[in-house]
Amino acid sequence: MTMMTMMTMMDAIDAAIAAEMRTDPSVLVFGEGVATKRTALRDEFGAARVRNTPLAEGIIAGTAAGAAATGLRPIVDLLFAPFLCYAMDEIVNAAGKLRYLSGGQFSFPMVVLAHTGGGWGVGGQHNHNLEAWFAHAPGLKVAMPSTPADAWGLMRAAIRDDNPVLIFTDMALAYAPGELGETAVPIGQARVAREGSDVTLIGYGKTVPACLEAAAELARASIAAEVLDLRSLKPLDEAAILRSVRKTGRVVIAHEASRTCGIGAEVAAMVADAAFASLRAPVRRLTGPDAPVAACFPLEAAYSPAPAAIAAAARDLMGDHVPRDLALAV
Repeated sequence: MTMMTMMTMMDAIDAAIAAEMRTDPSVLVFGEGVATKRTALRDEFGAARVRNTPLAEGIIAGTAAGAAATGLRPIVDLLFAPFLCYAMDEIVNAAGKLRYLSGGQFSFPMVVLAHTGGGWGVGGQHNHNLEAWFAHAPGLKVAMPSTPADAWGLMRAAIRDDNPVLIFTDMALAYAPGELGETAVPIGQARVAREGSDVTLIGYGKTVPACLEAAAELARASIAAEVLDLRSLKPLDEAAILRSVRKTGRVVIAHEASRTCGIGAEVAAMVADAAFASLRAPVRRLTGPDAPVAACFPLEAAYSPAPAAIAAAARDLMGDHVPRDLALAV
């Protein structure tokens, strides 16, 4: 792989898996359609390390937890986030807790992959943003990249991690091409996607490009918006969040998942706890509704915060504030 290769997020994840499998014989991947979809991996590493499984999410996750406890580094693909409901006991109660409950005798270096978010019109049974559920569970790490480069870097970090890591891929971003570097992305490190000084727009997954589009619109009104891509939802990069909020004094958090007990609530509480004195306006959250997602594409698209809504929220937080460059021009 050369520097700045163009690749989709899904291809970037496969490239990361292949790179780790070449250097670590304990890495294997299995799940629903894995060997059928990932033929290049199957051809290079063989059926013993790249396997299809029955449509049995609990068994897949339980097998991965057991394999991890014996010293392997399994990667499992459970296709769509709602299917994780069938594997909650194995992921949350086994992989997430048994390292602690065993007094550190076992570790669970396993990666769980699942699609989430709108973009394919697959309806509520296949589209449900559940990332906050797993961020709430002890012992688990959760990441959700917005670019192929971050998907590649986070995937490599996840495979090397000695804890269970869930990586959610946004359906709308899964097959969009992007530049792929060769920089590792540590889990727990946010990215400043655009520098700004007036308001901080925080997103992850598909709301990152929405925040960038909103920031471009705000720039035309001489409002400098900073865009922060969380990338990792657990652990959250508290330092990066607080650094940006203390600089701008205003924050809009946007995510596609439902509002109640979402990641946005956690970020808002963090800001209130540690940066309240820096705030010049209330923290604003833009989220999906507390309702199942429609299969109808226009309704599905309306579920996620749009760039225009994010920009409007930012302008509202600015209130009567006169942008700095306009103030200097008066």
